[in-house]
Amino acid sequence: MGSREKDNAKLDEVVSSRFFPEHSISLAELETICSRKVSTLTYPLASTFQENVPIYELASFSDCDQSIVSMLKDEWYHILSSGPGVFVVKAMYNTKAYEEVLKSTNLSFEKILEREKRHAKDSKGDHFAADGSNDRIWNSFSKHAFEDSNSFFEYYSNPWLAHVCDAWLGPGYQVTAQVNNVKPGSQPQECHRDYHLGIQSRSKCVRYPRGLQIASQYLTLQGAIAHTNMPLESGPTRFLPFSQTFERGYIAFQLEEFRNFFLHNYVALPLELGDGVFFNPALFHGAGANTTETFLRSANLLQISSAFGKPMETIDSLPIVERCWVLLKERYAKEGLSSRVSAFISAIFNGYPYPTNLDKRLPAPNSMMPESEQDIAVRALHDNWSTEKIMECLRQIKSDSKA
Repeated sequence: MGSREKDNAKLDEVVSSRFFPEHSISLAELETICSRKVSTLTYPLASTFQENVPIYELASFSDCDQSIVSMLKDEWYHILSSGPGVFVVKAMYNTKAYEEVLKSTNLSFEKILEREKRHAKDSKGDHFAADGSNDRIWNSFSKHAFEDSNSFFEYYSNPWLAHVCDAWLGPGYQVTAQVNNVKPGSQPQECHRDYHLGIQSRSKCVRYPRGLQIASQYLTLQGAIAHTNMPLESGPTRFLPFSQTFERGYIAFQLEEFRNFFLHNYVALPLELGDGVFFNPALFHGAGANTTETFLRSANLLQISSAFGKPMETIDSLPIVERCWVLLKERYAKEGLSSRVSAFISAIFNGYPYPTNLDKRLPAPNSMMPESEQDIAVRALHDNWSTEKIMECLRQIKSDSKA
């Protein structure tokens, strides 16, 4: 055997699983990561630091000063990637220029909520809260535009919002938003990570390779704009600084010992009307309890997606399913959910239910996600659906997913 062959053989010997082994998840590793402290020298443009979180007074900067904006973006990117994972921008919307915008926007949200409550046939789905404990506006982005295009334009033309989004995602990003009003007495959220892997069940999440476990966080930016003041007793979001750098975090956060660690080590900051808070979706976090008796905490939750989270071509799968359903049923009757049947389902049916309209497509029972087309295909094969029935169901999904 030549030297090159020997070297290749050595490489073969050290090839490890593409997955994070579940037994390798170490709470001690997370404890070490979260014991870090922010160095104020790392973020010289931050006005102050609280609980390891850099805070930026936007009034100190001009959004037109490209040199300053570039330096701010560098700091924000570092914070989100390898720093504490979260930062606050003060008075992002609470300036003289935005005073009327916030009032008009809040009025629009109130009108939307009142109208939806009057016409609601089913209870609103919510990822964490019990029915009735929160008021939720799914897709507040579109609904705001339809309700009051003037305040919508002013709200989303804020250059600081664009600068924050560009810092993490670069150009071509897509903004989505949801309003969350948390009522007095509402319970805290469980510690979690966010979109994409954070909404998967743990059994599904572990099936994604190491690279995607890490890359997922770079596809999304999470944020919230305070539409009321948020004193600590109202339960603003709790964060575990630096936890986004824990590579195994997406398969760890649902484990009890990690959630207990979060409960004993999280930080929370009060916010004022118009403040913005932005964070890496992989940061361990969760909204706090609203322990007040009369105060309603309100935020417009922003979820901004990378341009690279979309396919190159649009495929209309319905005609393909209609053409092939009988063939798929015949193969399933012979083989069950074999590797070939599963491969065909994966190729033809959408395995991810987002983006969707969560007013119409509520999360499935015991899940944070609606059923995907693949979930329905498996169920339809098991129950021997006709071509007509599967087509009717898929058409309904596409119709219900529209804004």
